[in-house]
Amino acid sequence: MEKIRMITPLAEMDGDEMTRVLWADIKELLLHPFVDLKTEYYDLGLPNRDKTGDQVTIDAAEACRRLGVGVKCATITPNAQRVEEYQLHEMWKSPNGTIRAMLDGTCFRAPIMVEGISPVIPAWTSPITIARHAYGDIYKNTELTAPEGSRAELVVTSPDGTEKRAQIHQFKGPGIVQGIHNTDSSIASFAHSCFRYALDTHQDLWFATKDTISKTYDHHFKDIFQEIYDADYAKAFEEAGITYFYTLIDDAIARVVRSKGGFVWALKNYDGDVMSDMIATAFGSLAMMTSVLVSPDGKYEYEAAHGTVTRHYYRYLKGEETSTNPVATIFAWSGALRKRGELDNLPELVRFADLLEKAALTTITDGIMTKDLVALWHGKAEAQGVNSRAFLTAIAERLAKLLETA
Repeated sequence: MEKIRMITPLAEMDGDEMTRVLWADIKELLLHPFVDLKTEYYDLGLPNRDKTGDQVTIDAAEACRRLGVGVKCATITPNAQRVEEYQLHEMWKSPNGTIRAMLDGTCFRAPIMVEGISPVIPAWTSPITIARHAYGDIYKNTELTAPEGSRAELVVTSPDGTEKRAQIHQFKGPGIVQGIHNTDSSIASFAHSCFRYALDTHQDLWFATKDTISKTYDHHFKDIFQEIYDADYAKAFEEAGITYFYTLIDDAIARVVRSKGGFVWALKNYDGDVMSDMIATAFGSLAMMTSVLVSPDGKYEYEAAHGTVTRHYYRYLKGEETSTNPVATIFAWSGALRKRGELDNLPELVRFADLLEKAALTTITDGIMTKDLVALWHGKAEAQGVNSRAFLTAIAERLAKLLETA
């Protein structure tokens, strides 16, 4: 079979640990046999990030912006233990945070639903999409330790040199202090992305923060969303028969649990990080969730919404068999290839992306799956828990048949 052609490369960002192993296997078994794959490759594995002083992350983000579409493997955000383990020069910041800041985008994350695996919450009959603000807050923070007797202040210096000062805390004993920020332009981009996505997908939009406690910071998000909605989207939402509303995050969680799903839930950066994991797990597995970063100027970066699966990687290094779920990483590739095909007017590439996803889900409904899904399975076929390579091989077999008959 002639390979499906590409015109413009993807910005390919390799990653760490077990997901790096799966990344190579997916390319070998599911992509290279069928697609004349074109990518600009960037190694965002922690050793190479350290070697380049993290310049490779900046280069990858710029490539994604230049090429329009990127696909990213899961990466390590190092803590003190990782600094020692990898003998790093410094504790590098989150590569996801760097990329999101440079693209100023919004992360849209939605669970991958498959027949035979039901959400933990029976009422959820449709996916819940998390719209996560992807700039600022704790991901662009500044932190300091505070010795005993010190005073921490918040200072904002205007262009004319005048200052606004507020005491954060007078420390009687040692402690810690953190500074975070956001910008009106980024919050506005976030709002526009959420409203447009809701209209495009014909879903209600919920937005939630904690403005009763954070009366300036979180309330500013709430105000900007409302101003933009009233000025630019209220009429379109009414005509589409969908709604937008704001509520406190604790109230939103109660509403989410009682809901049927089928809406977009917009959240600040950290809230979206945590709640997307909760939504993914409740729908079945952290490895069954799509994630795409969309910038205001129409750039796309696809990734899995989970981590590098460190525990499995340590077993892999010992030569032990692992059954790591690659579905979210497969869907990162399919999403990127589909978008590339749409932008370059390559219907065969779009069709391949659709069939790749169908092959992955059909493999599961046929009863062949990684072991994390076996306990959740209630489908017609008998569940067979297999290792990652066997699962990918089974997908490849079904993909080849689909491509032959489509």
